[in-house]
Amino acid sequence: MVSRAERNATDPDLGVLSGRLLFAVQQELFTTLSAQGFDDLKPRHGGVLAYLDPGGVRATELSRLSGLHKQIIGTLIDELEALGYVVREPDPADRRAKLVCPTPRGLNQMRAADKVMAAIQRRHARRLGQQNYQQFKVMFRDIAEHQRQAVTPSADGT
Repeated sequence: MVSRAERNATDPDLGVLSGRLLFAVQQELFTTLSAQGFDDLKPRHGGVLAYLDPGGVRATELSRLSGLHKQIIGTLIDELEALGYVVREPDPADRRAKLVCPTPRGLNQMRAADKVMAAIQRRHARRLGQQNYQQFKVMFRDIAEHQRQAVTPSADGT
């Protein structure tokens, strides 16, 4: 019988591989951002920051895009607002709704994060070859979307 540790070392499943990639990318991204003056951010904030647009986005849309429960998104928005990265503003299309909008600090962070992520992607594209890397992303995106469709979260987010 092969142990889980041995299996994960020699033939990791999709969850293990995805986790390894996520954690390694997060570590590089947030370590680099910290060195650039964004040392108050944590990887959990990525659930909002990765989907934030300069013109703002509704919390419900952040929840849908990230796959995180709306209560978790609300907590992250509260944290980012307290840190000065976002503000809630009325949505001009529907005054009852709020947009989560980046502050000037939030915009600076977004530009910095985009540069870090572009560098990471260029590094992997050089390693695999541009065509192979693009094909990898197409297949990875397909698997990610197929998996998201296969899972319907319950009302409590589990």
